[in-house]
Amino acid sequence: MSIRHFKSSYFLLAMAACVAAFQPAFAFSVLAVGSTPTAATSAPSVIGITTSDAGTLRGTLLPATAEKSPLAIIIPGSGPTDQDGNGPFVKTDTYRLLANGLQAAGISSLRIDKRGMFSSASDGVDPNAVSLEAYGRDMRAWINEMAPQSASKCVWLIGHSEGGLVAIATAAESSAGVCGLILLASPGRRASDVMRQQLRANPANSIILDDALGAIDRLEQGHRVDVTNMHPALQQLFAPAVQGFLISLFQFDPAVKLQKHTLPVLIVQGREDLQVTLEDAAALGNGRPNTIQVNLDGVTHTLKAIPQGDVAANQATYSNPKLPLAPGFVKSVSKFIADHTKP
Repeated sequence: MSIRHFKSSYFLLAMAACVAAFQPAFAFSVLAVGSTPTAATSAPSVIGITTSDAGTLRGTLLPATAEKSPLAIIIPGSGPTDQDGNGPFVKTDTYRLLANGLQAAGISSLRIDKRGMFSSASDGVDPNAVSLEAYGRDMRAWINEMAPQSASKCVWLIGHSEGGLVAIATAAESSAGVCGLILLASPGRRASDVMRQQLRANPANSIILDDALGAIDRLEQGHRVDVTNMHPALQQLFAPAVQGFLISLFQFDPAVKLQKHTLPVLIVQGREDLQVTLEDAAALGNGRPNTIQVNLDGVTHTLKAIPQGDVAANQATYSNPKLPLAPGFVKSVSKFIADHTKP
């Protein structure tokens, strides 16, 4: 199975201590590819769609009822993160738990794997050769497939972290078939600015900071960088295989793109998030109409609850999938969908 390099702009806190060593802190039924789910049961089913440049994309549909209901597509965060919210560097089950919570609230969901990774791995598809535009094309294919199966003939895009940027990019290109966006711990600034802030915030990065900031500047200008003589941590962060994606990502201003349409938008941000800030959430809203921001006390980037200020507990949420989602989180999402779903 191919998995994309650890290219997350938002897991830098896990990487920041890598000056010493890179260690993060911390039986389905199957439908044929291209087939249409019948919603005859509320059991999960694996579905797939064939695309022109990404091979077969797959995801897990969890219907709420045997009848049509509101439907949300859950878009994973950065790097090799699968449809459940797990990967080589994180074990959270966040997306699986969210899907279960939505089902209990009468909302169907589709959890997807990104092109070239996990169940969406296909021969000849390089998971590193991606851009926000490519992910947007994949989302458009999923929207075209799933919107007719929703009670409202449209789908909700739920994006976590980098997945929120994909949701924003998709709707900015075309809002057809999209009910609205739900942005979970999603950056409100250019990823390059987030990276700079995270790198500067940790004193342990002092010996790599100049090289890191120089690389960000070059990529932001659309130029590739030579990582040969960089610290091993930076060689991974700015691996040649992912520089094309970073160049694409660094050009994207989510707050500006979110103004391209008037769809309803819910912004959910935890106050204990070590990666994305309340300022990011505010930048996304920024007076935009038809937008609600919910700030959750004691909630981390993984959308799990911890005691306020407990960094060790915060880091542990990245590696303990048994932790439940934060109280009130799923209700905030399901209520927003219900309030904006036409009867």
